[in-house]
Amino acid sequence: MSNPDTPAADWFNALFAPQSVAVIGASADPSKTGGRPVNYLRKHGFGGRIMPVNPRADQISGLPCYADIASLPEAPEAAIVLLGANRAAAAVADLAARGTKLAIVLASGFSEAGTEGQARQRQLAEAAGSMRLLGPNTIGAVDLHSRIVLSASGALEAEDLPAGGISVASQSGGILGALLSRGAARGIGFAKLASTGNEVDLDIADLIGALAQDRQTRVIAAYVEGIRDAAKFRTAAEAARAAGKPLVIYKVGRSGAGARAAVSHTGAMAGEDRLYDALFAQVGAIRVRDFNDLLDLPAMLATGRAMRGNRVAVLTSTGGAGSLIADNCGVLGLDVPLMDGATAQGLAQILGEDAPMTGNPVDVTLAGVKPQIMTAATETLLNAEGVDGVAVVVGSSALAQPDVAVGAIRAGAERSDKPIIAYVSPHAPHILRALNLQGIPAFTAPETCALAFRVAQTPAAPAAPGAPAPLPELPADLPYGTLNEAASARLFAAAGLHGAAHRVVADAAEAQQTARDLGGPVVLKLLSDAIAHKSDVGGVRLSLDAATIGPALEEMAAGIARQGLPAPQGYLVQKMLQGGVEVILGARRDPQLGAFVLLGAGGTLAELADDSTMRLLPLSRADAESMVEDLRLSRLLRGYRGGAVHDVPALVDAILAMAGLAAALGPRLSEAEINPLFVLPEGQGVAAADGLVVLDDGA
Repeated sequence: MSNPDTPAADWFNALFAPQSVAVIGASADPSKTGGRPVNYLRKHGFGGRIMPVNPRADQISGLPCYADIASLPEAPEAAIVLLGANRAAAAVADLAARGTKLAIVLASGFSEAGTEGQARQRQLAEAAGSMRLLGPNTIGAVDLHSRIVLSASGALEAEDLPAGGISVASQSGGILGALLSRGAARGIGFAKLASTGNEVDLDIADLIGALAQDRQTRVIAAYVEGIRDAAKFRTAAEAARAAGKPLVIYKVGRSGAGARAAVSHTGAMAGEDRLYDALFAQVGAIRVRDFNDLLDLPAMLATGRAMRGNRVAVLTSTGGAGSLIADNCGVLGLDVPLMDGATAQGLAQILGEDAPMTGNPVDVTLAGVKPQIMTAATETLLNAEGVDGVAVVVGSSALAQPDVAVGAIRAGAERSDKPIIAYVSPHAPHILRALNLQGIPAFTAPETCALAFRVAQTPAAPAAPGAPAPLPELPADLPYGTLNEAASARLFAAAGLHGAAHRVVADAAEAQQTARDLGGPVVLKLLSDAIAHKSDVGGVRLSLDAATIGPALEEMAAGIARQGLPAPQGYLVQKMLQGGVEVILGARRDPQLGAFVLLGAGGTLAELADDSTMRLLPLSRADAESMVEDLRLSRLLRGYRGGAVHDVPALVDAILAMAGLAAALGPRLSEAEINPLFVLPEGQGVAAADGLVVLDDGA
């Protein structure tokens, strides 16, 4: 049963612990999709009332069958709707009228099926009223602890589905079935599984938030295709982290058109998938790149065993396999240290060696794979002060005596709470399953073994959220479209992002006078709402003075005319900044995930430097500080090899100012960017050298 204190308990209990279930459109043929739910409910031991509805049958599987929903003897807590898309809304309306708490609509043909399907989905939502809906286009939900299966997934044909601590929230019904069947084959147990499908009502965030409060859930595995409400997802994921339940996510869509067509470098550098990376990192979720890891890593985390450090010991009866584990641990930054004196001496006594066994991996080949040796060696490694986790290689010798390997590892693990895993080197699915059923995570890839230790490291406590970035007061008469640099600079200044001294001029004479007034070298730039990247068209000249700026302006104007570009709105003469580190600082609004801030190595090569990081709003000072640390450039900012230390606190303030500007602009924000922003030497602040703002009309 789920936690009765859960805010979502009403719909959550109806989904995973109903006392009565109606199956609308049930078939008497268990081989058909319509016949599966009743069959599976009975097969897996559902103890509540099952009420099939089909006007053409008197009985189904020995149960009374009802002609319609109005004929049901009671309002079912939950209902599975097996009717086609054209008939589902009417059934949903009838269920809502009877007082059903939740309906699961399996049919496809809704929002994924074009304009007509979208209209059907709207009708479905209206028909439900206040009743909660899962789907449409879902495979349903399963609770393996209470043996309640409100699903038509063929994976439920399996006889032995072990219960465990992993719960699955999936936007795909097929993936839910794949994980369920793969887990059963490998002895990995699940608690609750549900697919949200088209998410007309309940979505992936609803499931994650409710599972965070569920007593039987230790780890949440999520298969994500897209997130409809980033703020809601963020709240749910943070609830899981606060409850100590790791969230492991496999997100598809990595290979799509990464960066949308964008005016700024910020837009081009911020592909949608990178935004998901940023979101998952901000909420402490673990994103996996290999689909197998969506099963393997939750299995590791469900043990509750945490690495207190990064030191791994490898126990092996085959040198090659042990080296594979050690090498992959090293790749991920884990340490495979030599054994300390006491541990080395203890291993020597166990293995019958004359000299201390300091090596790692620890090879038991010569001593033989015997239960007492494997158990004692495993215990010794787990008890070693210099070891935080142990990997035991199960070699080909275990094929003849699988119980020896399984029993020895289990016995060794019983006396320690440190992580212990098994690497099953030969093809031996029976050994793999036996180990997992005993609570020993077992893997078939050395890369997975290393990654399992990596994710089992005790996570850092989340930083206190802190106050959000302050919101600046903005002009009430903001235009929309691409602002020229002077207009952009005024908007940035309103947010506290100031640049070098500058003045707008109309001709060569005004430019000469401004250069004299500003003193020192100056920069000349054309002003145009129509030209975003001025340097690409010869619209920027550096290191000018009063003597050279006039001819430079005339040459610039002639070059713009030759290219057939719109006439400039004027020219900007700006004092030339020198002596700082150039970064790019920008903000953009993603239509799905909302506004975000980007920080990276700046200048004309910003997109080629491949050194940038992002955070979604809202942003705290801790977020801004971590953005600086993410960059390889941070070493230069902090005084690389005796170089000057730069004003990192001022850069953090600038990041927060950009976040405040993005929040204040709200839906008006399309893109805002300062490139470069000069981070000056310590105590001298930051200064914007070039800026661009693109505003929408807010519609």
